[in-house]
Amino acid sequence: MGSLSIPMLIMLYFLVFIAGFIDSIAGGGGLIALPAYLITGMPVHVAYGCNKFSSACGTTIATIRFLKNRSIDIYIAAVAAVSSFIGSAIASQIVLILDEEILKKMLVFIIPVAAVIILFNRNYGSENTSKELGGIKRFIIAVLIGLLIGFYDGLIGPGTGTFAIIAFSVLMKYDLKTASGNSKLLNLASNYASLVTFVIAGTINYKIAIPAALCGILGNYLGAGFAIKKGAKFIRPTMVAVLVLLLVKMLSDVFV
Repeated sequence: MGSLSIPMLIMLYFLVFIAGFIDSIAGGGGLIALPAYLITGMPVHVAYGCNKFSSACGTTIATIRFLKNRSIDIYIAAVAAVSSFIGSAIASQIVLILDEEILKKMLVFIIPVAAVIILFNRNYGSENTSKELGGIKRFIIAVLIGLLIGFYDGLIGPGTGTFAIIAFSVLMKYDLKTASGNSKLLNLASNYASLVTFVIAGTINYKIAIPAALCGILGNYLGAGFAIKKGAKFIRPTMVAVLVLLLVKMLSDVFV
């Protein structure tokens, strides 16, 4: 399997499994998986390609499990997924103009606030009251969520799934289980769009990526099961943990 040692491969596959488990619940798996690929010493473009391959495979399984459990509002999630492509495309153009560091500094202050709201609001994400919104209003908000999340993903990236869950639960009043399911469909679309690029470019080491994908699939499958069965009580603390990881990363990017 390439030039990586057996211990290095075991560590990589274990971390990809953990990343898949966490990502299926609260997003943010890339905060674990991508560094895991990079510390193996493989070329950066290969690490990104392998990470996107395993991530796309794992997210597919998680999405299917949420769909089977009817924990996805397909219409809203699909609308958000389509608009996220537009947001990502816009970001790819604006990234040359805006200072990414300014946005990261803003997130350093926003992330702790989000974590406090999630952690100390006992009723956060416990009930699904999204149906109270009118049809047109639901459509407009879903489009805006897709645009904003896609824009963030195209400009910065890490924690996209977590912010998608927060957006669906706060702006559209979904319970965390459904918000997590919606975010999976949104992420699935963007993952496959990126994956096509890496496949065409030939930057995926399949000897490493396929076993990693199997570990990611297992992690996503188990994580989705926990999210579906446990609901908000399990998803909330996991989201806070992901936000802490994201905050640490942002701090290191900005001040180190």
